[in-house]
Amino acid sequence: MLDLKSMDLPEMEAWLKQQGESAFRAKQIFQWLHRGARSFDEMTNLSKALRDKLSGLCYITVPQVERKQVSAQDGTIKYLWRLKDGNCIETVLMRYHHGNTVCISSQVGCAMGCAFCASTLAGKVRNLTPSEMLDQVLFTQLDSGLPISNIVLMGIGEPLDNFDTVLRFLTLVNSPDGMNIGMRHISLSTCGLTEKIDKLAALRLQLTLSVSLHAPDDETRSAIMPSNRAVGVERLFACCRRYFEQTGRRISYEYILIDGVNDHDWQADLLAKHLKGTGGHVNLIPMNPVAESPYQPSRRVNAFRKRLEAQGITATVRRKLGSDIDASCGQLRRKQMLADGKTTKSPAEKRDLP
Repeated sequence: MLDLKSMDLPEMEAWLKQQGESAFRAKQIFQWLHRGARSFDEMTNLSKALRDKLSGLCYITVPQVERKQVSAQDGTIKYLWRLKDGNCIETVLMRYHHGNTVCISSQVGCAMGCAFCASTLAGKVRNLTPSEMLDQVLFTQLDSGLPISNIVLMGIGEPLDNFDTVLRFLTLVNSPDGMNIGMRHISLSTCGLTEKIDKLAALRLQLTLSVSLHAPDDETRSAIMPSNRAVGVERLFACCRRYFEQTGRRISYEYILIDGVNDHDWQADLLAKHLKGTGGHVNLIPMNPVAESPYQPSRRVNAFRKRLEAQGITATVRRKLGSDIDASCGQLRRKQMLADGKTTKSPAEKRDLP
């Protein structure tokens, strides 16, 4: 059956024409889907005959809330969605003074293998579809009752490893007939897939590119981020410079500070050297501990920030949200996989996880 919600409006118009239907119906269907319609029967401005026809040919993706956790500290909401095939993904709604931001997943699991992240522990299962990505924004807004103004693609998965789907999702969520969230309100995070960054740069989208850097030297970065072994930091920074020159969009560099690993003065100095003249911004992230990881949060967050700033690099410390609700990406999904019997506990999990 056909996943209509993954179609953009011109594709939907063309498909309806092929079915012998009027093209103008596409806009009506598109709007219903992007308001969260769960069945074709809800589309009351369509004829009964057309609704029955659509039901026989198409399906509508509707994720189910498997678990929902609300932070008592700051109101952050973390959703564990169960998808049509039984897999689970995570979405986080964060409240800021400038509006509500939703952090969404792009894959079920992740193949990148970052040592500090729970999302990658069981590897990559599959890519999400455009509709499954859109549903995270749409149904988070509907369930929470809070309007979504900003999106970050920083949840489970590597967005640029699901490149075509992510581009389609951006088209859908940006549509004036849908949720109409502008590109400047969207951030896309990548571990540094350079060929895909170059492809993205050629499109000159007005989104914000965030690079999950976490170390300025190859020895450290390759140890905690296996994807670096095929690229290297020099090649990554060269790619980022090309992106900045081609798009004019400042890149945000994500940097989780890990005690005794990537928080030394010499690493701050090397990072500043790499970023001078690039317009880059460093987003320092206090680490949320992961049960299976031997790494611990750095005690030098402010010292690291001050050393960067002394060398002319703009650096901010991300506000820590949802630490009481399994805030680290992938932790809630991991717990559900254990409950479902889809994986086994590590020694650390046997000690720490319920």
